[in-house]
Amino acid sequence: MLRKYTQRTEDPSNNDERRHTGESGEALAIKFLKKNGYRIIEQNYHCNLGEIDIIARNGRVLAFIEVKARRTDRFGGPKWAVTPRKQRKISMVALEYLKKTKQMDKKARFDVVAIRLLPSGPDIEIIKNAFDLAY
Repeated sequence: MLRKYTQRTEDPSNNDERRHTGESGEALAIKFLKKNGYRIIEQNYHCNLGEIDIIARNGRVLAFIEVKARRTDRFGGPKWAVTPRKQRKISMVALEYLKKTKQMDKKARFDVVAIRLLPSGPDIEIIKNAFDLAY
């Protein structure tokens, strides 16, 4: 299927707003995860392959967590923004992290925290096991 792609002109104020939405979303996600029994190990883990928003323990499982926050559903809900391409990228970074920290034998999964920043307050959902290793 062919898809039409249009080039966006970057508006600096739009970048600032997106960054603020992302930072607000991650802060809300951290609080929500802690409240739901997660123990945060890393935030914004970077390596040469990319980045993972949050790495946390949930019981005996290591969770690699992608946070998606949206102010509107204009481009779809936040949980649908973790595309197959993004899943592959997160998978590669997760494998690198497991190798680097010598935890290849540990049980791990991929979670998504989807946040809708509504005028009435945030609507937060944790999707456990949101996708399988996509490498």
